Amino acid sequence: MLIKRKRGWEIPESQVTPENIFLNRRRFLAGAGVGLAAVAAPEPAAAFIFNRDGEAETEAELHPTSDLYPVQRNLRYRVSRELTDETAASSYNNFYEFGSHKRIWRAAQRLPTHPWAVTIDGLVEEEMTLDFEDIARRMTLEERVYRFRCVEAWAMTVPWTGFPLSKLVEMARPLGSARYVRFETFMNPDMASGQRQTWYPWPYVEGLTMAEATNELSFMVTGIYGKPVAKQFGAPIRLHVPWKYGFKSIKSVVRISFTEERPVSFWEEIQGSEYGFWANVNPDVPHPRWSQATEELIGTGGERVPTRLYNGYGEFVAHLYDDLQNEPLFM
Repeated sequence: MLIKRKRGWEIPESQVTPENIFLNRRRFLAGAGVGLAAVAAPEPAAAFIFNRDGEAETEAELHPTSDLYPVQRNLRYRVSRELTDETAASSYNNFYEFGSHKRIWRAAQRLPTHPWAVTIDGLVEEEMTLDFEDIARRMTLEERVYRFRCVEAWAMTVPWTGFPLSKLVEMARPLGSARYVRFETFMNPDMASGQRQTWYPWPYVEGLTMAEATNELSFMVTGIYGKPVAKQFGAPIRLHVPWKYGFKSIKSVVRISFTEERPVSFWEEIQGSEYGFWANVNPDVPHPRWSQATEELIGTGGERVPTRLYNGYGEFVAHLYDDLQNEPLFM
């Protein structure tokens, strides 16, 4: 007899809101003059389409790949939480390149995202620099609903669009000596005021082991909420590793390097005792200055829920750490 055991992140198909109902509800709210901002946040979603000079742009001008969206959702990746309201998620963000407060979405609109090049180098058969648009059109995009858990003990659940990082690793053709993947974001202090703060080790750097990078959950994000990813989320391309704290999911990637040495990540360099290389979510290991036992769900008026080991994705990733008992895997 075949016995199917339900995984911790799965919900019954009967509880999934049909897409047509979800979209019709949004159209109804818009037609009735009830903006999504009235539901959970003070900022109107329409305000997010601005160029770096604060001038309104059309969707095609802002996102040359907008014709690729929306894409089909991969139902293998579902969670037992409602989606975070788009406006709430879009107006509560970390992006230290533009400041240390949570309402940096407006400042982030200064980020120029077209054209955008990504360099792949290091221990690869051939180094290359690719245009983001070419990458997005070369890959088969899909939507995945993933949890996002910040080290600051708040959380979101959003529909990300993108492709598995493993596909980019495959395209890069790394050498057998490559053990880690190092990610780097842009460096432009004239545009990004946060990068003028010299006490931070700019540019932002993050890293994964090859095993983590090729795990099926590791995802290169190009879109969110059924359209190209907004600038405050890390446009035009970012990483999302849902079983780790959010600072591991680097934004606005410009370089991906394969290396034999373990990268020292941005926050690890600043304070390694608080922000380690691994940073796997664990409710039983507190941050030195606060508990990780619970998390606040953004857009719910302060609702808190228990934190889950590996952010609820242990079935996919726990095996990656079987032989690393001596490593500080959870901060």
